Amino acid sequence: MSVSGQVIEALLPAGGRARRGSWRQSHPPTLVAFAVLVVLLALIPLFFVVGYTVDMGWAQLREMVWRPRVGELLVNTTRLTVGCVLASAVIGTGAAWLVERTTLPGKRLWHVLLTAPLAVPAFVNSFGWVSITPKVEGFGGALLIVTLSYYPLVYLPVTASLRGLDPALEETAQSLGLGPWRAFARVVLPQLRPALLGGGLLVGLHLLAEFGALQMLRYPTFTTAIYDQYRSTFSGPAATALAGVLVICCVILLTVELRLRGKQRYARVGRGTARALRPRPLGRLTAPSLLAVLAVVVLAIGVPMGSLVHWLVVGTSTTFPVGDLLVTGGTSVGLAAAAALLTTVLALPVAWLAVRHRSAVTTGLERSTYFGNALPGIVVALALVTVSLKFFSPVYQTVWLLVAAYAIVSLPRAMVSVKAALVQAPPLLEDVAHSLGRGPLETFRRVTVPLIAPGLGVSAALVFLAVVTELTATLLLAPIGTRTLATQFWSNSSSVAYGAAAPYAALMVLISMPATLVLTHATSRRSSAS
Repeated sequence: MSVSGQVIEALLPAGGRARRGSWRQSHPPTLVAFAVLVVLLALIPLFFVVGYTVDMGWAQLREMVWRPRVGELLVNTTRLTVGCVLASAVIGTGAAWLVERTTLPGKRLWHVLLTAPLAVPAFVNSFGWVSITPKVEGFGGALLIVTLSYYPLVYLPVTASLRGLDPALEETAQSLGLGPWRAFARVVLPQLRPALLGGGLLVGLHLLAEFGALQMLRYPTFTTAIYDQYRSTFSGPAATALAGVLVICCVILLTVELRLRGKQRYARVGRGTARALRPRPLGRLTAPSLLAVLAVVVLAIGVPMGSLVHWLVVGTSTTFPVGDLLVTGGTSVGLAAAAALLTTVLALPVAWLAVRHRSAVTTGLERSTYFGNALPGIVVALALVTVSLKFFSPVYQTVWLLVAAYAIVSLPRAMVSVKAALVQAPPLLEDVAHSLGRGPLETFRRVTVPLIAPGLGVSAALVFLAVVTELTATLLLAPIGTRTLATQFWSNSSSVAYGAAAPYAALMVLISMPATLVLTHATSRRSSAS
């Protein structure tokens, strides 16, 4: 298709363009079987909540849910989630546009710095702010801090999409009479839709399940209330009822994202024109743009890192237990690496069906994998404990059960990345390989994998970052004697031993940096290939 044809297609309402055929052709049985197994694993926490809710009965459930406290939690959770998703979308898209499409000075450095907050866990970010001033407690502080922690989940995919987007699309649109802003709104923004909505979905799911950061900021949500119910009063019915409301919030979020995504196809053959992109001159806006980007970086990584350095230097409880740091650090890295590999492999069959064999069934399978991330880690952990004790007792109190929990919680991160990579990998190339006599496995290995390799790397890196800092599921499922950097940090920070907690937080950040650099490099590779 010509460039002008692509622009005209982008300006027209999109229709469904999925390839059609018989059920067996469009839904390979082996692939469907693997995908169903993955979905069943991901839905264990949902089955736990639903089963427990049914056992309670309608009368008890209504008594637990129809309370003023639940209404307050619903308002808190909703406004924080909506506010953070919108703020992350604005900051992530704006920063990506400045870095990729303008003459912003020092763009490579800014790209690294804007990605760096992924290396700082949200609860470490909260620790940095709270240990300096208690004024950040409450909604305003919570919205600021979680947005600074999660906006890279939007920034990275939008950056990658901008780098893979043919710049001639904008130029041709402008040649057809559209101004710069109208060309962006009608041509560029629709092309960014998968990345923007996928990133926003991840932000929303993380907010629904966020515990550590909000507990430090004393901002009550469903997750903090569920944790308090389980740990303080041991009220299983009340906590499960709250988890049920959280499931409904997740369904609403997934439905909204699916409706906004639409049915467009975004893959194209080739990488666009050979010429270099001409950045848009900022002119008088150069200084304000630099100040805006600098403000984001300082608030997102400068404040928490400065706080860590402060407590490492002047904290009265500061110690450097080298042996314990090495052991807990090694455990965190090993668990995160295993979970990253497993989760990426599990995401592949489901993402493949959702993209290459799109239908109501495959979309339902893909959507089902997101529920585990919307439920608090403590609910996921309790569900796995219940299932393992009833059906798979040998895995109880083992690393395997802990890694399974990590996979359930992190699967949406992998799903979004793998799916985004498959969306932009043209199926035409696979059809050509098949016409040349290549089998499905050889085609996947020699054609598809090289195309989606950056997406697989991004998937593994995102899961690694999530797991190396995971807290609540680890507290409940870690085998006796197994300690991670996150659990040691939480133990010390909960007792207000900020100096003692700082070394564990600093090591978490150091371990997270390589994975963050992988994400930076993956998006850079797309630039060099375009």
